[in-house]
Amino acid sequence: MKPVNALLANTGTPIFTVMSALAVQHRAINLGQGFPDTDGPAAALRDGRNQYPPMTGVAELRQAVAAANARHYGLTVDPDREVVVTSGATEAITACLMALLDPGDEVVLIEPLYDTYLPVVKLLGAVPRLVRLAPPRWDLPRAELAAAFGPRTKAILLNSPMNPTGKVFTAAELAFIADLLVRHDAYAVCDEVYEHLTFDGWRHIPLMTLPGLWPRCLRIGSAGKTFSLTGWKVGYVTAPAPLAQVVAKAHQNLTFTTPPNLQRAVAVGLAKDEGYFAALSRSLQAKRDRLGAGLAGLGMTVLPAMGSYFITADYGGLGFAGDDAAFCRHITESAGVAAIPLSAFYADLSSPGPYARFAFCKQDGVLDEAVARLARHFATPTTKLTAAG
Repeated sequence: MKPVNALLANTGTPIFTVMSALAVQHRAINLGQGFPDTDGPAAALRDGRNQYPPMTGVAELRQAVAAANARHYGLTVDPDREVVVTSGATEAITACLMALLDPGDEVVLIEPLYDTYLPVVKLLGAVPRLVRLAPPRWDLPRAELAAAFGPRTKAILLNSPMNPTGKVFTAAELAFIADLLVRHDAYAVCDEVYEHLTFDGWRHIPLMTLPGLWPRCLRIGSAGKTFSLTGWKVGYVTAPAPLAQVVAKAHQNLTFTTPPNLQRAVAVGLAKDEGYFAALSRSLQAKRDRLGAGLAGLGMTVLPAMGSYFITADYGGLGFAGDDAAFCRHITESAGVAAIPLSAFYADLSSPGPYARFAFCKQDGVLDEAVARLARHFATPTTKLTAAG
């Protein structure tokens, strides 16, 4: 028989699926996959409207997205022409890339990166241009980024706050990116799903708020991250009307629409007062600090994280003689705690060092038990700190 799509056939099972299944098998605490273990705010679902909603989203949610853009960032958005609701942010990313890219176009991607980006770019026949950030500060390498742009550059895919690093791009870094976009007449797909999850006084700045950048940007938000409802899969794209129109056509051919009752509940959530968003940030910052202190107490070096659900830890101080994939498998099987190897976020599956990503968006008792399990394991004199141990 003729072969199926080569790219998809040769794409391995996502590391999140692998590690989550391993966590279930070994009854491990799952600090690998970034989902909270508490429900978000309650919302009424039984309002009798359960048939096809408008393709670009119910009016209540499109209006709420526009209002949230104005309230948080001073953006003036037309809810009827410049907002598209999608079935999650992953679909939004795909729809935005579909709207922009033709085969042969080049796309700048920043590593470490969310694992969906690269396969979608390749499936569309576009060419990825990879730029690496370096730990521990993850500063933007400006010369390398500038070199990645060229006459065939169509877009950059920018994730801020960033998964897995927790980096929030600074105003100066965003200004540098903006200058490259204008000089090369390129677009930006902005994955901003962690926009409200920032810490230590850091504030998220949407790239599209910079002068002259509105016509070039597509901004993606996520109800799953903002309201701790990752299973709902409600995302939203804000973009100038000419771009949003094409995103809507891509969305039509991917999922067509999103459950209307979930959309209306998210609209209620987006209208919450500033107290909700501030409390969300404070709560997650406390969880970051709780887990970070626990891991540091074990001998790991915890890298700074200004946003998102995740911290990266250097486990080199534990004396483990294996790479990051072996380390994460080892602690899942032997200590009962799952994490994600940082190498999973690089195209060549290499890592800049002995790093693992831990999710802190869990109940405090779960975080404490995870640290306790790791402490017991690594304190055991008979523990074999090897890839095969």
